[in-house]
This record gives sequence, C-alpha cells and structure tokens, in this order.
Amino acid sequence: MNDLQIFPVILCGGSGTRLWPRSRATKPKPFLPLVGDSTLFEATLARCDPASGFAAPVVVTGAAHVAHIEAQLHDPAGAQVIVEPSARNTAAAIALAALRLPQDAVMLVCPSDHHIADPAAFRRAALAAAGLAAQGWLVSIGIEAQSPETGFGYLQRGEPIGADGFRTARFVEKPDLERARQFIASGDYAWNGGIFAFGVGTFLRELEAHAPAILAAARAAVASGHSEGHLFFPGAEEFAQAPSISVDYAVMEPTAHKAMVPADMGWSDIGSWDALHAAVERDADGNSPRGAVELVDCRNVLVDSDGPRVSVIGLSDVVIVIDGNDVLVTTHDGAQKVGKLHGAVHQ
Repeated sequence: MNDLQIFPVILCGGSGTRLWPRSRATKPKPFLPLVGDSTLFEATLARCDPASGFAAPVVVTGAAHVAHIEAQLHDPAGAQVIVEPSARNTAAAIALAALRLPQDAVMLVCPSDHHIADPAAFRRAALAAAGLAAQGWLVSIGIEAQSPETGFGYLQRGEPIGADGFRTARFVEKPDLERARQFIASGDYAWNGGIFAFGVGTFLRELEAHAPAILAAARAAVASGHSEGHLFFPGAEEFAQAPSISVDYAVMEPTAHKAMVPADMGWSDIGSWDALHAAVERDADGNSPRGAVELVDCRNVLVDSDGPRVSVIGLSDVVIVIDGNDVLVTTHDGAQKVGKLHGAVHQ
C-alpha cells in the first residue's frame, strides 16, 4: 500500500439548479462556500491531500468552469485539468482521466459537490477501497444509510472481502419509500454516493468489455487532444461520439468484479436547500442564519442572504435565500422542487 499511487479524479460540473438562486449555471455549487469557509471543491481537494498519501489530482470539468478551477486549485503542481469539450456523463469523463494516468495506478473518483463532515473516516475508507482496487476490484464507497431516502441509489452488501470490504450484490436505483424502509430495516444496504476506487488498467478493460463505444471515443479524443500547461483539451469531434452513460450503468452494474467499502463519514450530497440545512451548524432552535439576519420565535429556519437584511418572526420549517435580485422562499418539503422553478431552469 505504501507504494500504491492513488490519484484523486475529481468530477466538476453541474447546472446549478437545485440550490438556485445561490448556485448558478455559471457558478454551480462545487465552487461555493456552502458549508464553512471553503468551497465544496476546495474541501474535496483537502480530503485528498498529499500528506494523506494521495497523488496530485486530476480534475475533469467543462470549459465554463475552468476559471473557477484555476482560482480554487491552490497548489496546481502536478495536477491535471481535463477540459471536456461536451458533457457525456460520468463513464466518459472517468475514461478521459484513466487514459491520462499510469496503467498500474489507482483512481479515487470523487464528485466535487459533496460534503463530508468526517474527513478522517473518508480517508480510511478511501485507502481501504484503493487496496481492493489494486487487487482488481471495482469498488464503491457505500455510505451508511441513516434514513429511508428515496433520492439515492442503494448498494446491497454481499459476502465479505478481506477485513474492510464486501462484494456488491447489486445496485438498486432510487426506490419508493416502502422499499427504502425495507432496505434500512435489513441492514444490508448502503447509499450509493458516487465515490469509486478503480485500478486504471482494470477500469479500462472493464469499460472495453461492457461499453466499448465509450472507450473508443475517449481514446480517439485523447489521441487528438492537446495540452496547455496543466490543462488538457481532448478532441471535441471524437469525444462527442461517446454515448452519454453513467459509470454505474456502463461498468459497475454489469461487471463481475464489483465491491464496496462501507463508510460512516457524515456524508451529504447537498442536493437541496433542505439537505444543506441538515449539514450546516444550527442553533438550539434548529435555525441557520447566514448574512444580515434576525430571527424571532423561529424554528428550523434557514436564511442565506448576500446583502439585504432579512427579519423573520414566528415561522417554522422554511428556507429563505436572497441572491442579488432573486428571492427564494420555500418550505423544507418544497425544497426538492426548486430546480423546476422558471428562474432555475432559464438561467
């Protein structure tokens, strides 16, 4: 393990709709300081720092976000930034990274827009997953399920592999509430948080076996690409030929070599204002004010203002967000519908 090269592959993108109006298509949630003073992207980098045994990161992003990456990639030495010419989903994005890395290395694939409250627990799980990946497994980090969520996919735990891992018996897409309750009651299921460890050579072989068109397009795009410093630009025409499929569908579900490492690390995908409220600090009444905010007789209220003073009296279970000229007011139950608002959709 001491000689194992573990490269963080950080996927950066997003349309900025679910946390509108603070998150925008021009600056989506990875690049915002939503929990604490660091942005979610900066926190992702910090969890995978060289002092903890990780190599320099590979960041995969779109052209619209390169400026944010450059501003927040505080130590670019050795890092690569792969600029996708078009969005072709996670399987193709990971393929680009794999083709730019040593065949005997391990990739730790991380979304850039998640919050993890316990970085030490994350690193323990990541190192365990990397060890299994070096043995030829395609490994998911399974998030210990705390409640019957219907917005997440699930991983069913199979027989043990070594001290820390298990075979993945199956992937389950987002269930209805009754099935989610059954999963929690069984104790055999974890949330699929989209964090993976792959041996580079293993991943490319499995991609060729199960989704060869994606690999062919990525290979052609890398072959015709060019570098500008630590930025790499794949060929646009070649990459556009890649089918747009998630890595779950393309590789993880069909492979016979899937495994999982469970982790309890205070994970949140920050997928809504309600989820953000659960992740940030709250006072004794469950309130989270940010900015110029006064709350009187309020409970479970999140207020986030970028300037105007907000005064709230006697409300419970609401979210209020002010960003420039846009104002959002919703109940916690309604927070899942924010991405459907006209302002969010037509940015």
